[in-house]
Amino acid sequence: MSKTLKDKLIKTLIDSKHLKQEDLEDAIVMQKKRGVSLERALIDKGLISEKEVLMLLVRELNIPFINLAKYKIDPGLQEFVPERVARQYQIIPLSVLEHTMTIAIADPLNVFAIDDIKSITGREVEVMMSTNTDIMKAIDSYYGTRDSVDVSEITKDFGVEDFEIISEGDGDGVDGEALDQSEQAPIIRMVNLVVKEAIKQRASDIHMEPQIDCMRVRYRIDGVLRDILEIPKENQNAVAVRIKIMSRLDITANQVPQDGRFKMKVGNKEVDFRVSLLPTTFGQKVVMRVLDKGNLSIGLDGLGVTPNNLEQMKEAISAPFGMVLVTGPTGSGKSTTLYSIINELNSVERNIVTVEDPVEYLIEGLTQIQARPDIGLTFAEGLRAILRQSPDIVMVGEIRDGETADIAIKASLTGQLVFSTLHTNDAAGALTRLVDMGVEPFLVASSLVMTTAQRLCRKICSNCKIEDDVPKDVIESLNYSFKKGTKFYKGKGCEACRKTGYKGRTSLTEVLMVDDEVRTMLLKGASSDAIKDYAKKNLGLKTLYEDALLKVESGETSVEEVLRVTSSE
Repeated sequence: MSKTLKDKLIKTLIDSKHLKQEDLEDAIVMQKKRGVSLERALIDKGLISEKEVLMLLVRELNIPFINLAKYKIDPGLQEFVPERVARQYQIIPLSVLEHTMTIAIADPLNVFAIDDIKSITGREVEVMMSTNTDIMKAIDSYYGTRDSVDVSEITKDFGVEDFEIISEGDGDGVDGEALDQSEQAPIIRMVNLVVKEAIKQRASDIHMEPQIDCMRVRYRIDGVLRDILEIPKENQNAVAVRIKIMSRLDITANQVPQDGRFKMKVGNKEVDFRVSLLPTTFGQKVVMRVLDKGNLSIGLDGLGVTPNNLEQMKEAISAPFGMVLVTGPTGSGKSTTLYSIINELNSVERNIVTVEDPVEYLIEGLTQIQARPDIGLTFAEGLRAILRQSPDIVMVGEIRDGETADIAIKASLTGQLVFSTLHTNDAAGALTRLVDMGVEPFLVASSLVMTTAQRLCRKICSNCKIEDDVPKDVIESLNYSFKKGTKFYKGKGCEACRKTGYKGRTSLTEVLMVDDEVRTMLLKGASSDAIKDYAKKNLGLKTLYEDALLKVESGETSVEEVLRVTSSE
């Protein structure tokens, strides 16, 4: 410890009234006699706790603190830092991004340790602080058992110099402790670490949730939330301000919800982040949705739609006019499906206009409008304006009310191909829902070409896929006739899937083509159940549950996952 820092530590301890001068003098005598650091002497004498010393160092050295007990470490990093080195220097690797490694260390002043890590790994080293006790526990757990690893292809071919925010505000005109902290390197590194790890682990959402004593960070991976780490409570506001600055939001508005977005350059591509802040009892909760345009380039063929359903969908979107609806709950992949369809239809010959709230993906060749209900630019008003622009294809983010539904349907009857989403449980329910919203049945019957319901289910990890001995009574309870000789599979759990047995997701779809009989039934006021029964018998409709079981039959997913996502009818 340098003399300057030692003096600062002593002064801080006295000023905070943790210790008396004579206690410090006794500790200094012990330090010299035993040849240990001053902080170690203070801890050994029981004059101050390890965490209190650490937090003093964090403030003095301006280095971020990390709670390792809540941080999920990527076992793939073991190849960079051997266990012997980790124990010798009491460090734990947290992340590697090409030319830079982030580590947690109890003594950031140990320049020999940091220099050796640089030499061993061939990378620059960024430092975060944790207690010696937590680091040793992490080493025992981390090197004792190789837990989980999931490094996306996205991080294979870019360096730290390629990882940068390319849209950022400045926070002019505002001061305060949170703003000062947010502009310090430790907070910037902490936020970058959270974002970087989310991309590596293929997370679709980042949840930063204020708790009574910390800020919890969770990632949604393959539709399931997982704990990642805890940010110290004292850094909570600074982290929220940092994200607001990145998203060009008002950093003084702490009591109202806010929405924004920013882009992160990752190698030669850009990843969009949609940001939502919500005031809660313990502070502002931040949710960042990760929007990777690479998911859209796979097209309809790459969504995992079964062949029969895919053929029907392609037939529907090739219609010259009419309406196509994608239904399902939030997070069921509706937006990805719609954008994939629009991407497939996107060409220089077509005028494609969208009105969305919010605009999730910015796509070249499209005219995209952000709905702004606060100034009167609702879906309905935006749609009216779009129709004066002579569009060929229109996409409405969501049909939320009868007015929007009425305008969209009338547009589909006057030569436009209209795509939109609706919140219903199944495909047939979309028809009757529109009628319930006040649209005349004959307009619904005349305009709809196809409705499809959608869910997402996890795929079995291909690296640890093993045969599953499903009990006979469970198979019988599924009420489904599997092909003779069907084998069932599950994921055993490995590093590649983070011990979950699943990696990636696939689409479950229920496609209803609207034919003359369905139109007649709708005009006669038939229920959605009656329409579904007809479609199952005459149009080859497979329900979401049946589509999921087809994927079990083909070995893509497990019986357990089907029962989690869908239900028999």
